[in-house]
Amino acid sequence: MTRPITRALLSVSDKTGLLEFAQFLAKSGVEILSTGGTAKALREAGVAVKDVSEHTGFPEIMDGRVKTLHPKIHGGLLGVRDNAEHRAAMEKNAIPPIDLVVVNLYPFEETVAKGAEFDECIENIDIGGPSMLRSAAKNHADVTVVVDPADYAAVTEEMKANKGATTPALRRRLAARAFDRTAAYDGAIAQWFDAQTGREFPSVLTIAAKRRQALRYGENPQQQAAFYVIPNPPPGIATATQLQGKELSYNNINDTDAAFELVSEFEGPACAIIKHANPCGVATGKTLAEAYRKALACDPVSAFGGVIALNRPLDEETAAEIANIFTEVIIAPGADAKAKEIITQKKNLRLLMTGSMPDPARADRMIKMVSGGFLLQNRDNVRIEESDLQAVTKKKPDAEQLRDLLFAFTVCKHVKSNAIIFAKDGAAVGIGAGQMSRIDSTRIAAWKATEAAENAGEKQSRTIGAVMASDAFFPFADNVEAAHAAGISAIIQPGGSVRDAEVIAKADECGIAMVFTARRHFRH
Repeated sequence: MTRPITRALLSVSDKTGLLEFAQFLAKSGVEILSTGGTAKALREAGVAVKDVSEHTGFPEIMDGRVKTLHPKIHGGLLGVRDNAEHRAAMEKNAIPPIDLVVVNLYPFEETVAKGAEFDECIENIDIGGPSMLRSAAKNHADVTVVVDPADYAAVTEEMKANKGATTPALRRRLAARAFDRTAAYDGAIAQWFDAQTGREFPSVLTIAAKRRQALRYGENPQQQAAFYVIPNPPPGIATATQLQGKELSYNNINDTDAAFELVSEFEGPACAIIKHANPCGVATGKTLAEAYRKALACDPVSAFGGVIALNRPLDEETAAEIANIFTEVIIAPGADAKAKEIITQKKNLRLLMTGSMPDPARADRMIKMVSGGFLLQNRDNVRIEESDLQAVTKKKPDAEQLRDLLFAFTVCKHVKSNAIIFAKDGAAVGIGAGQMSRIDSTRIAAWKATEAAENAGEKQSRTIGAVMASDAFFPFADNVEAAHAAGISAIIQPGGSVRDAEVIAKADECGIAMVFTARRHFRH
């Protein structure tokens, strides 16, 4: 049944829309209880307020740590109105009912995000707020609870439509939102405490994320899906603003994230073109437009309908070139006015702007769902430098080959295993991805490079003189034989196979330089 609101408790850190809502409550004859800064703001706006300490007959103590933790507050929230024993207890102990609680919590997540000291973070752990929210939400049959200023309008509309009362459907919906918020709040605190104590893998895993949007469907139309965002996400798909076009799909988001994470690895202008979470083109260049042209040249057929990521703001020249083929999404740190003008002429092309680039060395945790549980691991944030390489063959790579080897091995991190990359002049020229056999990935990379060259009217395969990267060791020498047949001049791989000696000998026989990294980059 509808429940009239006659008494409300307002205590908020986010005061967005507070004054207008409080003024409406006051005009509706609702008695308003409040605390601290909220009470001060309301009084200054001319809203009549009763301090919680006056209501409870007990002062705020311990720097405000104890103010709403009182039977007159929680009894007023938890008392079941239709329960005779509850009503009798409330009357005997002079506990008036509280029909509406408006609370948003101390800004713990924001305090942590700004890098505050330990003690300040501790003081921003709200105790009374979550307690009131949980009490009110538990007794939502009688009490309306509001945790988000966005819900002020719904409460206002219902009170206007129901002579100052709210409906059971609204109260239940708002109660669910309150429990969502307290769960996320507790999760954020737990994650922070785990980090303070050095526990990367706690005994209980808590995940706090807010739904950004309900998606049209998941990977396939028969699957429902939504996009959730963690507090204070790094620059990327979760922070991007969209210039135009329809909402991103599940697959758009997945591919766009993969593309942006890849280009963030490079310091100079870089472009990645992604299809089904794998790159079909990656390149660096002196300019963004050059990087795009080199990336597109790797596999222009697969690039059709792909996602493009840039690590520099989109400029006019690059935008004009991208506009020549069908592209689903462009993601970049920003875009100049001329570039935006070009993109707006392609109504179905989404441009996402993130403001900045993520740090590829950041220490994220990666979560993957399996049947009945999760797999949790640290992010693969290892960056191989020239000093990490061990030359294992008689022939050593020259400076230009070393640059391409490091480029190709970086790309390997972002290609589904088994991954093979052929690269030349700071660009991928052939990519073999996601095969059950490493030799098949090698053959596919060579075939793709040869096909792209033939389609471009070039006289020889782009593999001639290129370098090759493998995300894991070679189990057999056949990969080296295939590389030699393709014209590969140097190879980078982790090493560590029981047949390393055989593989090195084959490279020496073929006149190929080979370096080991002692690091693999499986990606499943």
